[in-house]
Amino acid sequence: MTDTPLVTLEDVRDAAARIKGIAHRTPVLRSRTLDDLVGAEVFLKCENFQRIGAFKFRGAYNAASRLSPEQLAKGIAAYSSGNHAQAVALAARELGTTAVIVMPEDTPRSKMEATAGYGAEIVTYDRYTGDRVAIGEALAADRGLALVPPYEHPHVIAGQGTAALELVEETGDLDAVVVPVGGGGLIAGTATAAKGLLPAVRVIGVEPQAGDDTKRSLEAGHRVSIPVPRTIADGQAADIPGELTFSVNQRLVDEIALVGDDRIRDAMRFAFERLKIVVEPSGASALAALLAHRIDRVPRRIGVIVSGGNISAQRFSEILHG
Repeated sequence: MTDTPLVTLEDVRDAAARIKGIAHRTPVLRSRTLDDLVGAEVFLKCENFQRIGAFKFRGAYNAASRLSPEQLAKGIAAYSSGNHAQAVALAARELGTTAVIVMPEDTPRSKMEATAGYGAEIVTYDRYTGDRVAIGEALAADRGLALVPPYEHPHVIAGQGTAALELVEETGDLDAVVVPVGGGGLIAGTATAAKGLLPAVRVIGVEPQAGDDTKRSLEAGHRVSIPVPRTIADGQAADIPGELTFSVNQRLVDEIALVGDDRIRDAMRFAFERLKIVVEPSGASALAALLAHRIDRVPRRIGVIVSGGNISAQRFSEILHG
C-alpha cells in the first residue's frame, strides 16, 4: 500500500471536464418503497442510462481521448467481458479510430453483437482456460495498438469516478456509497471522488458470493486469487483484484458485502417492477445488498451506483425465472 494517491479528486474532476457533452449525465432515482424497505434515504445513480448502457464509457473515453493522434491512427485494443468492450468500441468510433476487443467466448450475445455494432473487431477466448491480459497485451504489441485496460489504468479509474462526482453534486451529503465490485475500477474511482468530497463517507463494495476476491484480499492485506467465479453477474466474474485498483481500494474502501445470485435476481425484479428500470445482474448487486440487508449499521443517506443495464430481453427473462 502506498501513501501517494494514484488517482486524486482533481483527476476525477479533470475527467469530468473531458467527458462533458460526450458521456451522459445520468439520472438519480428515488423510491419511497425502497426507502421503507431499507430504512434509509436511498439515491440510485442510474448508469444503465449511460452510453453503451453502463458506466464503463466514462473511463474508456477518458483514457482513449488522451492518446496521441499518431497512436489513434494505429488503433486501440481492450479485453473485456462485455461492457468495457462496448465502451472502448464506442470511444474508438467517437475518436475516429478502430478497436480490437478480446472477449470471452461465452460473453452474452447481446454484448458481443453491440460491440461489433460499434465497429470493433472481436477476438474470442475461453475465460476458464485463457489469460485475457496476456492475450490482449500480445495482440496490442503485435499490431501496434494502444491497450486500454478495463480497470488497471489511472485515467480509466478517474473516468469511472465521475459517476460518484455527479451523484454527490446532485444529492449533497451522503453517509455511504454502495458500489458493485468486479476488477475494482468503479469502486476505486468512486471512493476517490466520494471521499475527496465527503471525507467521512463510508464506501461499501458489493461482490457476488462466488466472486469474493476483493473481500478476501482486503482481509488478507494482499491480493488473493480465486477460481474464476461462476455467477449470473458476469461483469463481476473477476478472479483477482487489479494491482492498481487494489492499492486504491485498500486505502479507501471501508467494507465489502456479499450477495448470492438469488438476491441479485430479486433486485433485478424489484428494479423492473417497482422502479421501472432494466438492470443487468452486475448492475443490480449493490441494490441487492441493500434489499437483502447485507449492510451493517445502515446509514441515513445512501448513494448506490447502478452500474449497468446491458442485458437482452431473453436473458433477462431466463435469469428472473432461475
